Amino acid sequence: MIVDDSLIVRTVLSRIIEEADGFEIVAKSSSAELAIVDLAHKRVDVILLDLEMPGMGGLDALPTLLAAGRGAQVLVVSSLTEEGAEHTIAALRMGAADTMLKPRSGGFDQAYRTALLEKIRALAPSAPGCVEPVETDLRETESAAPNAAHPALRKAASKAPRVIAIGASTGGIHALCILLRNLPPQLNLPILVTQHLPESFIPVFARQLETAGGRKAVVTGARTPIEAGCIHIAPGGGHMMVRESGGRLIAEIGHFPVASGCRPSVDPMFETLADATGGHALGIVLSGMGRDGADGAARLVEAGGTILAQDESSSAVWGMPRAVAEAGLTSAILPPAEIAKRIALNVGASPWK
Repeated sequence: MIVDDSLIVRTVLSRIIEEADGFEIVAKSSSAELAIVDLAHKRVDVILLDLEMPGMGGLDALPTLLAAGRGAQVLVVSSLTEEGAEHTIAALRMGAADTMLKPRSGGFDQAYRTALLEKIRALAPSAPGCVEPVETDLRETESAAPNAAHPALRKAASKAPRVIAIGASTGGIHALCILLRNLPPQLNLPILVTQHLPESFIPVFARQLETAGGRKAVVTGARTPIEAGCIHIAPGGGHMMVRESGGRLIAEIGHFPVASGCRPSVDPMFETLADATGGHALGIVLSGMGRDGADGAARLVEAGGTILAQDESSSAVWGMPRAVAEAGLTSAILPPAEIAKRIALNVGASPWK
């Protein structure tokens, strides 16, 4: 479904999508209000949503669209994604899965077409039709026999974590906010976050996490001290790395290429954390495309750390969590709120004990 008040944009996006194999435009709406009406009798897998429209507007309509979409993923395609980072990050926090800039006239080139179709493919279900999320019991997730849906789980490492490190991409902001809101306030370990986002979005992202987590959030730079009870966020243009100096942990920024092609990348964060803490760290892999974080998670586990991953049914894209799960690196595969409970149990800060 395409929701945009511009006839030209609806037409161009439709042409790009219909020329690709395997896609069908189910509906085109010129307003959020009309889209909500359409969703009452049409099933869609992906909604391309403009934020700046007359009437209700895409941001105000987003919760209703998500509910009416019955599992449909929302890709924000809006001119506001460049200048209106506040609106875009708010949409991602509320449950939109990903974002893409709507180019100016003449900007719908081949590179844009390729990127758009790649994002839609990642968000679309792998089988025809929509699969409704299945609620999983914590005990069932941990005890199920290994198979494609339930990869083998590792026993949690015995080393007490000094740091919590979280990696995420597509769909990760929504998951991150749920996770942070469910952490008990008495948990006082530093939290490191690497989220795939453009550099211009990072300050807004930091403010969103500060609100969701109820704790200070800072964008790390070179030689940033890692503080207890604080959220440390990788800058958009570099990898966050960790080293030990005089008994303290310090964040550094790297700009080198990595195998995943991501910048910032989760791998350097996990890898350097493993070395700096001797494995006394807890790594979390949330929703995202690709396998960024898998190599670093292997290093962290080898050093004696523990890895938790988001489950498939709650992930917008089960790519990054799947990579660590199928590699046998995870000690639990859970929805974000349950991951928060498991973190609290692992670090001895749980009010549920």
